[in-house]
Amino acid sequence: MATFGSLSDRLTAALANLRGKGVLTASDVDGTVREIRRALLDADVNLDVVKQFTANVRERALGADLNKALNPAQQVVQIVNDELVGILGGQQRRLEFAKTPPTVIMLAGLQGAGKTTLAGKLAKWLENDGHTPLLVAADLQRPNAVQQLQVVGEQAGATVFAPEPGNGVGDPVRVAKDAVKFARDKQHDVVIIDTAGRLGVDAELMKQAANIRKATNPDEVLFVIDAMIGQDAVATAKAFQDGVDFTGVVLTKLDGDARGGAALSVASMTGRPIVFASTGEKLEDFEPFHPDRMASRILDLGDILTLIEQAQSAFDEDEALELAEKIATSTFTLEDFLKQMQQLRNRGGLMKMIGMLPGARQMREQLDNFDEREIVRTEAIIQSMTPGERQNPKLLNGSRRLRIARGSGMTVTDVNQLVQRFDQASKMMKTVARGGVPQIPGMGPVGYAGGGRKQVQKKKGSKSGNPAKRAAENAALAEGRSLKPESAGGAGFGLGSGGAGAGQPSPEDLEKLQKLLGR
Repeated sequence: MATFGSLSDRLTAALANLRGKGVLTASDVDGTVREIRRALLDADVNLDVVKQFTANVRERALGADLNKALNPAQQVVQIVNDELVGILGGQQRRLEFAKTPPTVIMLAGLQGAGKTTLAGKLAKWLENDGHTPLLVAADLQRPNAVQQLQVVGEQAGATVFAPEPGNGVGDPVRVAKDAVKFARDKQHDVVIIDTAGRLGVDAELMKQAANIRKATNPDEVLFVIDAMIGQDAVATAKAFQDGVDFTGVVLTKLDGDARGGAALSVASMTGRPIVFASTGEKLEDFEPFHPDRMASRILDLGDILTLIEQAQSAFDEDEALELAEKIATSTFTLEDFLKQMQQLRNRGGLMKMIGMLPGARQMREQLDNFDEREIVRTEAIIQSMTPGERQNPKLLNGSRRLRIARGSGMTVTDVNQLVQRFDQASKMMKTVARGGVPQIPGMGPVGYAGGGRKQVQKKKGSKSGNPAKRAAENAALAEGRSLKPESAGGAGFGLGSGGAGAGQPSPEDLEKLQKLLGR
């Protein structure tokens, strides 16, 4: 979610200044509200939205209805989070399906907003939910728009209705109307109409979109808007609302590096909810929009619910149980390791999932510097092994490792490091599976579950720097006598035995001492 990166940094920095405050004063609140206002304005959030937002935050922060269980910093964070949820639409809005199929979904927006790619993403998402979508090529003006939709449809595994070649040829209104009849005949329960866009809002664009809507009577009209469009977002959204009207908004290109705050204004200014968000170029980079989860991400509070949902979709429950059993019984192999890496990579990237953890923005530099191609290199090494070598890494002698390195285009050192890391990881996973605490390399021993460190048996012996004293004390230890004096007046060598005459060496002690000294 790089689009809101700058806004997130500014907001978290402003709220961090409240830490350590025992009581919130009007001055503290005003200073924080000023920083929040600057952050929102710098992020291109609409001025009217900013005014209302900051006014609500200030009023609630100074009000009497604060949660007494929270400290001042937590109170303001909660208030800002609530207000962010409000301007993002409040509650999640789901797609509304027709009582009698097919459900018709019309996509509208400017050229370059990503409507065609979004059509494929939406089709794939609907297919995963058990629907049979039909993509309709009603953009007959943009060069090669029909061909692009056909390619996207093939990637998504969806049927494409494209009776006209496009490139200025054909009637988009008739194509859209015929597509609904085709879907009814072929039993497609959802129709997704990809309409034409323009570089800017004009009368011809609005007329064509309005005619398509009138001809098909869609159940949903989704306004597709580029999250990086800037202050034009609100004006464009209002123009489409007046000319065509729409039932929901889809934000695209949320992975871009622009300020993107204008997208936060659309729901508030138009009164139409944000239904979906597109977060990347792959067809899988698409998700329903949850205002509360997006607000949490912006404030770096994490998005655990989405993380869990993605993890559940990435891993089969039966496979997860089988994997846990393998870990616990030390039968986890490089083959299993390879399969898990491939599943993670196919679900949109490990770093994306880590980014949903609370406080992940503090690790942004490390996350940005992580090269996911390392996963590809690791896969190449494992795939260059024989099935027997993957099952039993102990077979990997020098010649085998050289062969694997050559086959994967890596070095023997890379192969050695992978095997070593896998061995360490296997031991750690086994320890965790059995309820223990693993010893992490480079961090020293970790206390075990029973509490406290394991006591290290110290080697017994004198530590005196005096050779005579050291020899006498070692001799005493050999006979089982303590080195510690039992009274305040003990002998200088610590050989006193206490009782009457304590502190004086016995005749036996003196005789042994003289022998040690060579007398």
